[in-house]
Amino acid sequence: MIPELDPVIHAQARLRVTIALAALAPDDRITFPRLQKLLGMTPGNLSTHLRKLEDAGYVEIDKTYTRRTPVTHVALTPSGRAAFETYTATLRSLLGP
Repeated sequence: MIPELDPVIHAQARLRVTIALAALAPDDRITFPRLQKLLGMTPGNLSTHLRKLEDAGYVEIDKTYTRRTPVTHVALTPSGRAAFETYTATLRSLLGP
C-alpha cells in the first residue's frame, strides 16, 4: 500500500509556508509581512493558505499591537511540526533509498 501525503501540507503554497515555518526554532514565530516577503506571495494568497493551515491546527496566528500598529505573528504549532515531520518521512519512503 502506498502511503498518502498530507493534502493540507501538500499544496505547493502551503508546503512552502510550512517549510519556512519549520525552519524556525520550535518556539519562534515570524511576522506576516516578513513571511510574505520571504515567500514572494500576495497578502491575500498567503492569508488564504494560512487559514487552511490554521484550520488544520498546523499554524497559530497571533494578532497584537505595537505602539498602536497591528502586528500579526505566525508560528508552526507542535502538531504542525509533527505533521510536517510525518510528511517528509512519507515523502522519503515514497522516493525510496
